[in-house]
Amino acid sequence: MSAAHTAPPEPVRYERHGAVAVVTMDRPDYRNAQNSAMTYALDRALYRAADDNEVKVVVLAGAGKHFSAGHDIGTPERDAHLPFDRKAGLWWDHSDKQGAESRYARESEVYLGMCRRWRELPKPLIASVQGACVAGGLMLAWVCDLIVASEDAFFADPVVRMGIPGVEYFAHPWVMPPRIAKEFLYTGDRMSAQRAYEVGMVNRVVPRAELAEHTMELAIRIAEMPRLGLALTKRAVNQAEDLQGMHTGMDSVFGLHHLAHAHNAETAKDSLGGMDVRAMKEASA
Repeated sequence: MSAAHTAPPEPVRYERHGAVAVVTMDRPDYRNAQNSAMTYALDRALYRAADDNEVKVVVLAGAGKHFSAGHDIGTPERDAHLPFDRKAGLWWDHSDKQGAESRYARESEVYLGMCRRWRELPKPLIASVQGACVAGGLMLAWVCDLIVASEDAFFADPVVRMGIPGVEYFAHPWVMPPRIAKEFLYTGDRMSAQRAYEVGMVNRVVPRAELAEHTMELAIRIAEMPRLGLALTKRAVNQAEDLQGMHTGMDSVFGLHHLAHAHNAETAKDSLGGMDVRAMKEASA
């Protein structure tokens, strides 16, 4: 394994308030875009919450105006090319490989693998979402058991503009009705918090100024339940989703996702179809 890269600033904050751990993404200047340093910091924070016997519920939040604008495809701290100590699977280091061999190994680890493992955290996980929850941000919200959104929150998966069939953690047909999921993907349009509530993707919509308070109140209420009871209930619902095909469905779409990357690499400017941050913003305007 190659030597691990460690970014100087810690991009995730961890705080405990009684029986509730609050894990906060802390790259507000970049709308909490997720580079590898942040992904592995999230992993460490969730392991910490899992290991802490005093913690019964975990809240996942984002600092600043936005929950998360997605994967880091253009900040000065983008680090997709660097090696890290792999945690989510047994795929080899991607940083000294090329083409599909590199991308498939990395995304199996930091996207699909990490998200699947976080979904199985045996403690309730609540997303507290404001502003943008886009693409990779959706993946983080979707691994959570509950989503509390502010009135200004919006959700989008615009990667079909890259010729790619949705983000790597393809939960779309399970977190919303299939026809809504198709419209969501086909158009790349933003879905408001209210619409997300109407289709069952979000549990509660609250005023922006009250988001943290409402989320904490819900977390504290849930923390009154027995720890094992919560863990077994979470496992029961997750198993039901997987019996409906969620796990195998994601596997199949992950392959299609990488077919799209490979097609782009052969026919376009790059594996993202030439769509950089500016182009995506302009297309979404």
